[in-house]
Amino acid sequence: MELHRGQLVPCFEMPARADYIARALRDVGHAFVEAAEHDDSRLARVHDAAFVDFLRTAHARWREEGRDGSMLPSGFPARSLRRDRVPAGINGAMGYYAFDAGTPIVGGTWTAARASAHCALSAAEDVLSGSTAAYALCRPPGHHAARSAYGGYCFLNNAAIAAQRLRDGGVERVAVLDVDYHHGNGTQDIFWTRGDVLTVSIHGTPETEYPWFLGFDDETGEGDGAGGNLNLPLPRGTDWTAYTAALETALAAIRRFQAGALVVSLGVDTFEGDPISAFRLGADRFPQIGARIAALGLPTVLVQEGGYAVAEIGLNVAGVLGAFTEAR
Repeated sequence: MELHRGQLVPCFEMPARADYIARALRDVGHAFVEAAEHDDSRLARVHDAAFVDFLRTAHARWREEGRDGSMLPSGFPARSLRRDRVPAGINGAMGYYAFDAGTPIVGGTWTAARASAHCALSAAEDVLSGSTAAYALCRPPGHHAARSAYGGYCFLNNAAIAAQRLRDGGVERVAVLDVDYHHGNGTQDIFWTRGDVLTVSIHGTPETEYPWFLGFDDETGEGDGAGGNLNLPLPRGTDWTAYTAALETALAAIRRFQAGALVVSLGVDTFEGDPISAFRLGADRFPQIGARIAALGLPTVLVQEGGYAVAEIGLNVAGVLGAFTEAR
């Protein structure tokens, strides 16, 4: 269960999402390659080591206290509370590292999150080896995971891990384009002071949409990253006309940045039938998104993020990837 807009409901993020995507992609002839194992030191290139260790051990610590099932925090270091100490107990540590109560940790969370990150790393390695593009079927998603915080169904930031791998592999400038309905707050946090990675996010306005406290258009980066973050928030009910204008603004920014490679946080929860989103994009629009991104002509890693209309998620992902492939 998760806490969603004040109500306890069944989790929208579920294993079936990946199954529907895989089936749809196989049906139209996309080939699958098993993700490789990677050194976990790659995770600490974008996340604090203590945070990674917390995720690795959290459920075992929970079990040591005689509990099982889903872990949800019951308190957070909000205003007026200290934020400079990580509590020794698992309940306090959970609240310290989480930023919502909608992202339960269960027995298999670390295994799934680690595998998801390694999938993104494998796609990045494929592009570094000469492929023009690679898609990572990541689940759970990752773009809400910050340097030392989890939430929004995200534990490790797959897109940021892929972008850092491209940098470590010799790509001097990398752009991250987030087309998920929800703002990529974690990716923004990780690269906030970096001038070598441009982050661009098109999303529902945080005035009314999760994660509420980041994603405004006046957030542009600091230090070496000043001007390196572009947020394009849009209101509930946004249709294709308004969305495509924002997409063109995003693509123009990436062209100006002169990136050597692109990472796409591919959320398809902008779909008009998504249960936790409020844009009005029909299924016929996702191929157009794929074709427009492909027109950048950059080596590209596409990393799966959101999409919670489970029956349609495979169709929409296949629409993006099919048009992207045809345009290349």
